[in-house]
Amino acid sequence: MVRVVDGDTVHVRLGDRVEKVRYIGIDTPETHHPTRGEELGGRAATEVNGRLVGDRTVRLEPDVQLRDRYGRLLAYVWVTRPAGGELMVNAEMVRLGYAQVMTIPPNVRHAELFRKLAVEAREHRRGLWAP
Repeated sequence: MVRVVDGDTVHVRLGDRVEKVRYIGIDTPETHHPTRGEELGGRAATEVNGRLVGDRTVRLEPDVQLRDRYGRLLAYVWVTRPAGGELMVNAEMVRLGYAQVMTIPPNVRHAELFRKLAVEAREHRRGLWAP
């Protein structure tokens, strides 16, 4: 892990280069949008993403499309849990209520999981859904 950009984007070191990685299947409020500026909840989503990935080593799981139109790598981002096993950061951001589902075919491998987690986050008023 190199650096958290915002709630759904990180810079990751791959060998001798650094790649900008956009999380597949989710969207978080912006912190640096060129026309909208900082959106409500953007800073919170960025902080949560930072706590999840920090300076940890991540595993990237690609889907069908490897890059978006901006040249960013597209991936499901996994971290190792302290107690063992792995956690998908994309899904955890949705589960915690700091990301909305954004399904863009053909990258739909985990779309159903994300939809389920989004419903639960809204029902339990987590994160951005809190009153």
